[in-house]
Amino acid sequence: MEKLQGSTSSPSSASSSSSSSFSSLRAYGRALAQTHKRLNRRAVSVTTTHEEMSRVRARSGTDMVRSLRWFDLVGLGLGGMIGAGIFVSTGRAARFYAGPAIVVSYAIAGLCALLSAFCYTEFAVDMPVAGGAFSYLRVTFGEFAAFLTGANLIMEYVFSNAAVSRGLTAYIGTAIGVDATEKWRVTISGLPKGFNQLDLLAVGVVLVISICICYSTKDSSVLNMVLTAMHIAFILFIIVVGFWLGDVRNLTHSSDPARDPGGFFPYGIGGVFNGAARVYLSYIGYDAVSTMAEEVKDPKRDIPIGVSGSVVFVTVLYCLMAASMAMLVPYDAIDVESPFSAAFRGSDDWGWASNVIGVGASFGILTSLLVSMLGQARYLCVIGRSNVVPPWLAKVHPTTATPINASAFLGFLTAAIALFTDLEVLLDLVSIGTLFVFYMVANAVVYRRYVAVGTTNPYPTISFLLCFSLSCLAFTLVWHFAPPGKTRAALLVIFFLLAVAVLNAFHFLVPQARKPEFWGVPMMPWIPAISISLNIFLLGSLGGPSYLRFALFTAVAVLFYVFYSVHASFDAEENGDLSLKVRHGRTHVMEIEDGSIKV
Repeated sequence: MEKLQGSTSSPSSASSSSSSSFSSLRAYGRALAQTHKRLNRRAVSVTTTHEEMSRVRARSGTDMVRSLRWFDLVGLGLGGMIGAGIFVSTGRAARFYAGPAIVVSYAIAGLCALLSAFCYTEFAVDMPVAGGAFSYLRVTFGEFAAFLTGANLIMEYVFSNAAVSRGLTAYIGTAIGVDATEKWRVTISGLPKGFNQLDLLAVGVVLVISICICYSTKDSSVLNMVLTAMHIAFILFIIVVGFWLGDVRNLTHSSDPARDPGGFFPYGIGGVFNGAARVYLSYIGYDAVSTMAEEVKDPKRDIPIGVSGSVVFVTVLYCLMAASMAMLVPYDAIDVESPFSAAFRGSDDWGWASNVIGVGASFGILTSLLVSMLGQARYLCVIGRSNVVPPWLAKVHPTTATPINASAFLGFLTAAIALFTDLEVLLDLVSIGTLFVFYMVANAVVYRRYVAVGTTNPYPTISFLLCFSLSCLAFTLVWHFAPPGKTRAALLVIFFLLAVAVLNAFHFLVPQARKPEFWGVPMMPWIPAISISLNIFLLGSLGGPSYLRFALFTAVAVLFYVFYSVHASFDAEENGDLSLKVRHGRTHVMEIEDGSIKV
């Protein structure tokens, strides 16, 4: 192999370094005329782990400070996951899907979240950068796939954070017994419905949190630890009082035996899995922890403990909360909108506890917002490093060592949306963008283990991922849409066995191309395969509006990539800023090693 030292820019690229696709309208017109060629060149271009850790990270200027330890990550994971979702999703899932077995539903959802977290952990330990899923997909499937998933994830973050911040107003009102909509929101009669109630409190909360995360990541972690500790204290109060006042008979008896069946599994095993699908959103938030990897002191030790530990701890808390609610009220008498508050309101001398729950949910919203806004800023920062969005978003402030431009930009955008937009996004609806990213990361960890670009034929792995996904999709469609009966049961068995057969064939016939150096997903490829099937199953449970929103977001992202990102990325490559180009299926590979490039 030939070893080239120093710059990798060719004379032709050096001569083009003074020009840009956006320097004039004429230059932009010439760039658009070459869009097809540029897409072929950049859309499937991938980088290496070393490149992401060195040259790409250097584009932010100042390095982020490695100040976080495993307990910080556990706190951030708890803060990101234990939001207000548990207070909403539990009632609906118990009443209509799982009954008292909602405890088992939470255990199943927690196990599945842990398996998905393993996939994130392998990438985060091997490549401790702030980009999270964007960076993982960029080194695996290329620039376009990474941009598409990253853009959808950021849009989901912004819209959900805006909705949650407006929800904080209602929860604080509940805590102090005030109608927040009437008292604290300003109604503008000239604006259309859904956009005519200004929520200044939500704006203030978003801006204050934005200032905190711009100032210091470590201080933000300390603030999160304090708020999370207070929130957990309220949750422990609910658990203790629920077990104290509850009746074990409610776990097996309904309030109206003539109308609703009794037993611990009134809706059967299928109802337990449907309930798990409905409560899975309560676990979403651990992915934001992976974006903090660049600021962790010892990634090899702290990241596995932080991510996995937070998921396990949250699963235990959720199961105990679900059990306390199931003991307080028969499942068919649960209030689906506010199950815990209603349960305490129905107990003599404990009506005041519903106000306490409002306070606890408020702390949960604050911690969820804090962790989500930390995560979204780091996603955008690393996307800026790749030049597919304006590179000033990648700037890390030399004093605070935080991605200040990305934090401020997304903070103001979230605040503007939260000010006037009444986003009717319930906290128990799974984010399609987030689930899509989880699905892609699970596929990526399999691809990365079994394919070494330039030396391994990728088609057996690609064929497995496609066949397995299609088998899981067929199972999901039959589960959700086929009428009950023997035909449905037979089809479910057929597609399940087909998925298992495909997985076994891949496991025994295709060898792994690489072994993780520090930490890897155990039982490969079984655990990522379970994560893939779970996310497909959950995606199948979403309604039409979620897919419409996803299609709209994706269309906007594709247009932005075609008309801006691919040209900015191409310019950066020509100017030597993105000199590393690795493409699937080619043997001509450039690898960064010890500051040099081998060709």
